Amino acid sequence: MSDSYREQHKLRLAYMPWLYPRLKQRHRVWAEPWQTAVQKELERLETVHFGEYCFVAPQARLFAEPGRDIQVGDHSHIAADAVLHGPIRLGAHVSINHHATLEGGAAGIEIGDHTRIAAYAALYAFNHGREAAALVREQPVTSRGIRIGQDVWLGARCGIVDGVTVGDHAVVAMGAVVTRDVPPWCVVAGNPARPIGRRPGAPPEE
Repeated sequence: MSDSYREQHKLRLAYMPWLYPRLKQRHRVWAEPWQTAVQKELERLETVHFGEYCFVAPQARLFAEPGRDIQVGDHSHIAADAVLHGPIRLGAHVSINHHATLEGGAAGIEIGDHTRIAAYAALYAFNHGREAAALVREQPVTSRGIRIGQDVWLGARCGIVDGVTVGDHAVVAMGAVVTRDVPPWCVVAGNPARPIGRRPGAPPEE
């Protein structure tokens, strides 16, 4: 394999990291040492901890000061141009696609196992004060945290605001802005997001 082809293949993986587990053995001989080096360097520079069989694009930006750790569970993937600022905990088999932004604030973001976060999704676990008597930049910042359950699909360009919990198996439609909790198995869409149904075959509501 030529150097130029290998670099292009690395770029493909960076933007489509779900391809990494499917690599043939002839590609794994260079891809696995490459990924080990990328992850070890991030662990050296930031308070980041990777599980086994993870993938992180070199173009992803992970910032985790002491006390604002980022934990990446086994088999999880972070694509190019994603920006993560701890505290953040990703479960196992979590996929964060390109240009997603996760800002943990003070209270943090938790993502359950098998959850998919599509391109350009934005999760902000903090909020500014809005009192009229003071400039926004002079007001206190609050943080309640964001909790995303297991097997959740957050669609492209959706937004999740501070304090929200998205239940297990829920789906957030493309472009939705979630300002309140989403029940398990629920499908929400719109701005602000509202329930529009449930996943096909979901168990009856309690």
